[in-house]
Amino acid sequence: MSASVPRLFDRSPGVNARIAGLCYLVNIATSLIAFSGKGSHSWIVVSGIVATASYIAVTILLYYLFKPVHAGLSLLAALFSLTGCVVGVLGPFHVLPFHIHSLVFFGLYCLLIGVLIFESTFLPKFMSVLMALAGLGWLSFVSRPLAASLSPYHYVAGGIGEGILTLWLLFMGVDAARWDEQAKTGSAVAR
Repeated sequence: MSASVPRLFDRSPGVNARIAGLCYLVNIATSLIAFSGKGSHSWIVVSGIVATASYIAVTILLYYLFKPVHAGLSLLAALFSLTGCVVGVLGPFHVLPFHIHSLVFFGLYCLLIGVLIFESTFLPKFMSVLMALAGLGWLSFVSRPLAASLSPYHYVAGGIGEGILTLWLLFMGVDAARWDEQAKTGSAVAR
């Protein structure tokens, strides 16, 4: 890998993809616990913290995974995701100057990940459609009435899109040879 990639990510793209899948799985499980509201207050808070931390890890890993596809778009996607994480953490404290649901930012993130998957050579194209549908589902939270009218279907779209990507990354990884080829082509184009 190039010298610009931190040593932490200086592994095969297949290993990084599987780690991203594992972190995604942790995020999904702990998010379900946190949003269920069931259990002690401490358990819900800890689940929310773990969910946020694991999604930050997913964001960073996917940024590096998709950087060879389009570095700028991968960075923009990561920024939307990290903004969603910050909004999700700070939103309940009412300290933000705006009232946008964190899922709106994750919707933009999923849409951009869908575009990056479509443009990649190392993941199947059908997942780009699933991630775009997940993104549209999460974007419905831009309006409370819209989200309420689409409930529970927006959760289904988000769950299917992000869930299948999670499982694919965890069990299939990425085509490392194609990732390497795209990374070399991207490096040549960037020069």
